[in-house]
Amino acid sequence: MKAPRRSILKRLLATLTSAAGADSFTNAFAEGKPQMEVPSTDVPLYSGSTRLGNMIFVSGAGAHFEGDIKAHTDHVLKEIEKELIKAGSSMDKVLKVNVLLHDLKDYKAMNEVYKGRFGNKPPVRTTVSTHAGVPGNSLVEIDCIAYV
Repeated sequence: MKAPRRSILKRLLATLTSAAGADSFTNAFAEGKPQMEVPSTDVPLYSGSTRLGNMIFVSGAGAHFEGDIKAHTDHVLKEIEKELIKAGSSMDKVLKVNVLLHDLKDYKAMNEVYKGRFGNKPPVRTTVSTHAGVPGNSLVEIDCIAYV
């Protein structure tokens, strides 16, 4: 018989409170409102990459300078490659890529620069154009998942 939903939620809450420390969890919700912490300015917002087992997850990289889509794509792919090498991987070991374009009209030109950068067997890829643009006025942002 399946456990009722409430029981599952209670067990999940118990696990979270023991993992996070019951006092901090209880105090945060004591008055019915979560207490917000202001993040320290000396701690980065995200990592360039993170590793789980033999998998490497590389954060999105953009190009924050004047230039066309080809210059931006070339720069971003070089930044992705640097991050992969630093993590002990390479462009040939990329399994999945996400490409965010500022404007879908740049798809063909981006592909001209992208082609061949991941070896003979390119990774699977998702390419989308963002409605509000790519952060930092970059024309493209790329992230990926690779293995070591």
